[in-house]
Amino acid sequence: MLIEGRTHKDSFKDAFAGLFWAFKTQPNFPVHILLSLGAVLLGKMLGITSVEMAIVVFAIILGLSAEMINTSLESMTDLITTEYRQDAKIAKDVAAGMMLLTAMGAVAIALFIFYPYLFIK
Repeated sequence: MLIEGRTHKDSFKDAFAGLFWAFKTQPNFPVHILLSLGAVLLGKMLGITSVEMAIVVFAIILGLSAEMINTSLESMTDLITTEYRQDAKIAKDVAAGMMLLTAMGAVAIALFIFYPYLFIK
């Protein structure tokens, strides 16, 4: 349900603003984008299958989404309190842990998919 007066166009505009904000302000986001482009280009160069490429793209989207969720949770925590609190630290640490786990999963996927093309064939 849309808020009265808001259109789908407004929602898309806000969503793209969020993407651009993450890219401009989060130091890791452009790094993720560059690594993602590298993975897609490598996949094209190596001729990985369409299913393998879909898995790579899914891992990319999952990683970028996790980075944005992590940023959102950190920002929300800072909005709630700027003083040191153990529960705020836990929220931030768990969000960062989610990002780390997602990144490790993406690396594992990359190894499973790219290793045979690079070293076995």
